[in-house]
Amino acid sequence: MNADDEAATTAATARSSGTPDPAASRNAWRRFYSGLPPSLQLIGLQLWLPVIFIVLFCLCYIAAFHAPQVHDMPVGVVGSATNPTLGDEVGTAARGAIEVHRYDTADQARAAVLAGDVVGALVAADGPGAPPTLYTASAHQFQARSVVAATVTPIMAAANQRLEVVDLAPLPAHDAFGMTPMYLMLAWCIGGYMVAMFIGMMGAPLAHRTRVAIVLGGAVVLALVANVLAGPVIGAVQGHFWELAGIAFGWIVAIGLTVNGLSYFFGRFVTLPAILLFVFLSMPSSGAAYPTWMLPPIFGALQPFVVGFGMTEMIKRTLYGVGEPYTTALLQMLAYAVVGIVLMAVGKPWRERREVRRILAHRTTMMADAQGAAREHGIATRTAVLARYGADESTVSAAAMEDEDEQAGDVFTNYGRSLTGLDDGDPYPNTGGRHRLPDQGGRLCSRRDCSPPPASRRHARAARGGGA
Repeated sequence: MNADDEAATTAATARSSGTPDPAASRNAWRRFYSGLPPSLQLIGLQLWLPVIFIVLFCLCYIAAFHAPQVHDMPVGVVGSATNPTLGDEVGTAARGAIEVHRYDTADQARAAVLAGDVVGALVAADGPGAPPTLYTASAHQFQARSVVAATVTPIMAAANQRLEVVDLAPLPAHDAFGMTPMYLMLAWCIGGYMVAMFIGMMGAPLAHRTRVAIVLGGAVVLALVANVLAGPVIGAVQGHFWELAGIAFGWIVAIGLTVNGLSYFFGRFVTLPAILLFVFLSMPSSGAAYPTWMLPPIFGALQPFVVGFGMTEMIKRTLYGVGEPYTTALLQMLAYAVVGIVLMAVGKPWRERREVRRILAHRTTMMADAQGAAREHGIATRTAVLARYGADESTVSAAAMEDEDEQAGDVFTNYGRSLTGLDDGDPYPNTGGRHRLPDQGGRLCSRRDCSPPPASRRHARAARGGGA
């Protein structure tokens, strides 16, 4: 029987039973797509992810890093009695490459360099003939230290002044280019969003407390694994194990809560906002790879809001004593966690109401149709294989044995069930989160309390001689 015959049979059955036929509302594209092999349907419905990945990679990484140019580089300047106009001279000579920040004392300028407020501080000499000094901090941004020295040195040379460069926070030998904070940040980000992403995709029926418990447990494991590998195993980090583990735990929880909340609104497409927010926008805007004043302005504007900035600043502060104070990043971490909790509280009832409307309207999704077709195709294929080898269907009970792995779909799509735990066979849906279902004796019980043994497994045990 081809797809058109099956659709006609389904429609006739629906009309005779008085139940609306979901296939009747399908457009031409869905009718065509449902005629493809089930496995091909499932693969096709997931191919949006590599396409989106390539688009975001090009727009966020290649667009950001293909032609970095220095513009408005923040440089502190401290004049002297003999050279009070040093800041004006440097700003004019730099022609837009430098944004001058004036400080009254050398101590203030050096503190600004260590905090990351400026990438360098040019301090005029007090005595005649003494060279000016450029203070930098390569531990905060290795590329920035190199760029500011290369930019200011020719300006001073043009004024017949020799420049002395002093690195206030040099990088250690085990992190010579200062890349460890960036890769630690990426590891924590990816780990955090992936834990919550799989919760949203596969843990639809789970209560809030269970989801949060998984996020917390995953954060503990990921924080320990990442820092054991980066520190004792690889040697990229020396010391500060428990401080970094605590920071990693906090950020992974904050990211996990946010993605978990987003999953109620985006369903199986939650990967899109997760990778956009916590990888593709976060990494270039963090300033960990290149200073944002070398990138298109959009990334500098996003910097205070992306998790990558707060994470790398906390790592640099812990390892090298440079960067923003902890309070700035802690407030950002708390803000993401609160946003995640709010999304969870609002998203769960919203998703349930949406599912109820879909069920009552007898609407299906392309993914649900493909999963159902895949299940039927799998059962038919297994029956044919057993028949080819002379197996007795009634003895093996191939069509009846239905484990979790044999249900519609797979673990990545929650076995074809809706993301809220409501399914099309639930005759008592409501928006309160606890659905009333008939048990085997005809009584009403909550989904949580109904636990009759599946008939398919009883039959399978009986067929094998194990009794009921």
